[in-house]
Amino acid sequence: MNGAESLVRTLIAGGVDTCFANPGTSEMHFVAALDRVGGMRCVLSLFEGVVSGAADGYGRMADKPAATLLHLGPGLGNALANLHNARKANTPIVNIVGEHATHHRQYDAPLTADVEGVARPMSGWVKTSMDARSVAGDGAEAITAALTSPGQIATLILPADTAWNLADGPAPVAKAPDRSKVSDSAVLEAVEALRSGEPVLLLVGGRALRANPLKIASAIGQATGAHLIAPTSNGRVERGAGRSPVSRIFYPIKQALTQLERYRHVILVGAKTPVAFFAYPDTPSLVMPEGCAEHVLAEPQDDIEDALTRLAEAVKAPLGGAVIQQAGRPSLPTGAITPDTVGAVIGALLPENAIIVDEAINSAGTTYAQTAGCPPHDWLALTGGSIGIGLPMATGAAVACPDRRVVALQADGSGMYTLQALWTHARENLNITTIIFANNAYQSLDIELRNVGALNPGRIALDMLDIGRPDLDWVKLAEGMGVEAARADTLEELIDLFKASLARPGPFLIQVPI
Repeated sequence: MNGAESLVRTLIAGGVDTCFANPGTSEMHFVAALDRVGGMRCVLSLFEGVVSGAADGYGRMADKPAATLLHLGPGLGNALANLHNARKANTPIVNIVGEHATHHRQYDAPLTADVEGVARPMSGWVKTSMDARSVAGDGAEAITAALTSPGQIATLILPADTAWNLADGPAPVAKAPDRSKVSDSAVLEAVEALRSGEPVLLLVGGRALRANPLKIASAIGQATGAHLIAPTSNGRVERGAGRSPVSRIFYPIKQALTQLERYRHVILVGAKTPVAFFAYPDTPSLVMPEGCAEHVLAEPQDDIEDALTRLAEAVKAPLGGAVIQQAGRPSLPTGAITPDTVGAVIGALLPENAIIVDEAINSAGTTYAQTAGCPPHDWLALTGGSIGIGLPMATGAAVACPDRRVVALQADGSGMYTLQALWTHARENLNITTIIFANNAYQSLDIELRNVGALNPGRIALDMLDIGRPDLDWVKLAEGMGVEAARADTLEELIDLFKASLARPGPFLIQVPI
């Protein structure tokens, strides 16, 4: 077999059985190998940012990497924005990036680029295969690297001749290292903070936001008086009725400072020191109050559940003491369409085991709060601040979990960054309901203009924040890519359309004017 086939067989044997792709000439032997070797689901996307965002959504839900197939440096470059989000979410991904044949690179063809240089900022592991017989072993290394805790992006660069020349066959994939156990001293330090008599915050992130670790953390909070909060943006939160609830740090810096000002200790559990998204005049970058003592119980790569279990035992926090979210939904609202009434509709109707993908930005309103008592579900958010993740992430989540309904909450401005994902929704007949919050503006930038102290903006500045003139017609955009769509101008229409979308398979898009 050739190098490409040896790599495909290695990927499949290593559990990587889904490939999101936008290939070019240099990847044709890999494409042909996908056709010859059974067991790999191949999902075509029309833009590389959709490929990488879909791989992110897939990895968050499957807890294993998908492969991407990208074309040379420019193709990888197009994928970087959503690879940035994946890196911040610690999502495992194996990038396969085509490269010019080794003997061709010297001629500086139009697509020649420093592919490794493009890859490094968003990758935890980068390697270029040097010959066909190395490809399978390099691919096996990439899988192990991607699965190394807490999860990372591994980029394998495949020169065309290493794909078409003869190889020896697939390579075995080594088991990723076990998650490290935290030290006894880290547990003891957390115990001392919890027993200090001063206000303590348990800041839980990463794997601590899965259902069982979150329940343990809640029990610790109840037994010690510590408060439980998550970072503002999280890769995946398992939440809903029967699970332990967790609030989040507010995005607006002034609200966050007020929210956290009482605490004298913060215990980090799979989370990093919380910082403001941006710097503002006369405003601190760190959102914990000055003088607050920081204690690291567990880093994101550690065995977080074990660390929490040991801490719970040390402070005598029985699991039965955890706060459990009671079932409860908002009533179906009446009146005008607002972000809050849209959130109430979602909370009233969200099906069990749904996956919410949140890139609603400022239009999310109170949706997070209004879905707290819904049946158990997952919440996936924008982790790296690079907009254009919502529609692709919904793609990957739906591919990973085909029996679950994905509800994508999508701001119109950021949705336009990766609009092409809708075509993949249609082609793969994915069970995704997309709600477009159409305010015809970059509303977050309008808010930030004032937050940074830019006073009295004029017409030129305001035009940079307005995406009207003409208004986007998401119904036509969606239908042009094969997704059935409708506009809801009243709450009654939204309720009917949302109910109908949940009752049928496949994708549906609802444009909601806000």
